[in-house]
Amino acid sequence: MTTETRLVRTVIARDWREVYAYAADPRHLVDWAAGLASAQVQPAPDRPGTWTADSPLGHVEITFAPANDLGVLDHVVRLPDGTDVDNPLRVVRLDDGAEVVFHVRRRPGMSDDDFAADADAVARDLETLRRILEDGG
Repeated sequence: MTTETRLVRTVIARDWREVYAYAADPRHLVDWAAGLASAQVQPAPDRPGTWTADSPLGHVEITFAPANDLGVLDHVVRLPDGTDVDNPLRVVRLDDGAEVVFHVRRRPGMSDDDFAADADAVARDLETLRRILEDGG
């Protein structure tokens, strides 16, 4: 059972639908989600909705929530050891922009330092996403 969740968020001055469309495209992960994908993201053969990527954690599989009109970008990351990590991620309308919220969950056995480092990595990734969408990089 998850014992702790830290919400990491950023506000992006772009229409929330544009933010969702960009972030929902797995091919863009290498541009903004360094904590998840450090090399080309490719569709998993014979597994619709699942993609593979080399990450700082090793070779991972990523399965995304189906495309939707609600801004839900939840995804499950299967780590090299077979552990599945659920990652709730939302793009929420905020006036004429968007708020992107990631639920960083403490995994069993995760130290305080590792949990803080995970949240910090997500914050850097969301800041990169904001820069790309607001400034073009």
